[in-house]
Amino acid sequence: MAGRAPYTPVDAHEIPGVFLLDSEDLWEPASNPLNRYSTIRKDLSMQKMNPGYSFSLAMREAQPERELGLVVNARGGSKIEEWSRDSEYYQEALRRTKIALKDGTLRGILWHQGEANANDPAYLDKISQLIRNFREDLDAPEIPFIAGQINTSGDYLFNQLILQLPSVVEHTAVVSNQGLTAMDRWHFDHDSMILLGQRYAEKMLMLEPSVEPFTE
Repeated sequence: MAGRAPYTPVDAHEIPGVFLLDSEDLWEPASNPLNRYSTIRKDLSMQKMNPGYSFSLAMREAQPERELGLVVNARGGSKIEEWSRDSEYYQEALRRTKIALKDGTLRGILWHQGEANANDPAYLDKISQLIRNFREDLDAPEIPFIAGQINTSGDYLFNQLILQLPSVVEHTAVVSNQGLTAMDRWHFDHDSMILLGQRYAEKMLMLEPSVEPFTE
């Protein structure tokens, strides 16, 4: 998710202990908008707050002794077909992740996409293949992969299908949209984006059983 939720001055600070891979493949203190260095993003003016902000805060709260590096390379409104193994979107995400791995350890992949595939009956097969591709190409067969439901402005087949992911692919989890609200047809509002990121952190910590889960 590139992130379209507006953020306030309160959300504009650097996140202590969290670093963002920049356009020069260097680490800088992370701050909103986190997708600004994406090599496949739309115009910079469209990059706002995504779940990575509150995810990072929650992860640091749960694990204050561990620094966190973010590789954010999203493209708003993209279809999952545009993330096929030989596509520019996939290859750029893979390339930047491999650069980041020179300085750290891959802990997980956060994936929030689906509006462009909202009623695609084959989505579960497509995302399962995407996960296999990332795990093979990163030599990380059990890396946690966390996806999320899209908003409830429509009766989207996607939100039913994605819940089946953990029963189809091991070491995956799905974040619920329960109680979240949208600012338009597709995009979560500010407060819901904060909750969404916290839920991603909760799922990540559940896939790391040695750490107590974060609670909203």
